[in-house]
Amino acid sequence: MHIAGKGKFRTSLAAKWRVAAGVAAGTAIYAFGLHYFVLPNQFMEGGVTGIGILLNYAFGLKLSLTTLLLNIPIFIAGWRLLGLNQMVMAGFGTISLAFFLWVMERLIGSGHIVPFSTDRDLLLSALYAGVTLGAGLGVVFRFGATTGGVDIIARIVSKGRGWSMGQIILTLDAVVIGLSLLFIPVERVLYTLVVVFIATKLIDFIQEGVYSGKAFSIITTNGQAVADAVMRELERGVTIMPAVGGYSGTDKQVVFCVVGRQEVRLLKQLVLLYDPKAFIVISEAHDVIGEGFRES
Repeated sequence: MHIAGKGKFRTSLAAKWRVAAGVAAGTAIYAFGLHYFVLPNQFMEGGVTGIGILLNYAFGLKLSLTTLLLNIPIFIAGWRLLGLNQMVMAGFGTISLAFFLWVMERLIGSGHIVPFSTDRDLLLSALYAGVTLGAGLGVVFRFGATTGGVDIIARIVSKGRGWSMGQIILTLDAVVIGLSLLFIPVERVLYTLVVVFIATKLIDFIQEGVYSGKAFSIITTNGQAVADAVMRELERGVTIMPAVGGYSGTDKQVVFCVVGRQEVRLLKQLVLLYDPKAFIVISEAHDVIGEGFRES
């Protein structure tokens, strides 16, 4: 019993180290994107990091310092209103980001890294800025952490006012990016929208997972035959659920399965072969875990 408990503790400790390493890697990528692409090309970012960038443009303040100082009162408010458990990962993400921003500042200051700055191809800079920011934040979110700031504010406000976190974050980001018009040219703000769009898409891709496919919900009167054909021809698992037609009152079955994108056409043909009147619903399936996709 004692040995089993020790093994479980080691597993838990290893899992925590993996999460910490993942969050650290994500914040390192994010910090690199900010210093290598965003700041030298006068792009913007939303949230508390965006406020830190504005202070850098206006007064030359270090982004690592402003990001940390601005997050301290937000973190304390979140601790008091939301509890310590919800703030642990946010606190670690915030400290990790501030640390890697400081590392980037030292590397750039010593000449070991030369930021990518160009006036000839700002679109290229915006695309790579979006990729690095999105990759960094996507990894951080994937491991259940945040970089603090607006995420904590959104949780507090949504809890007290009942507004959605998405609406709050979007509003605060829009305000910060709008304020940047006082310090940077309009064209740089427009390129910032490209950065945000690319970053958002990459965050979604990382969050949803590489292992994606198409989920089929097939309503049919010949469910067993359809299921047998799918298992035989595609070697995919299926689930058969009983159903009743709401209008006709006839007994039906719902055959549910997930297939790869390249198998969609064949599955349609199989279903219609065994039941030409089948009702088929196809939807996106992200981060699929299980046999034939990603093992848990």
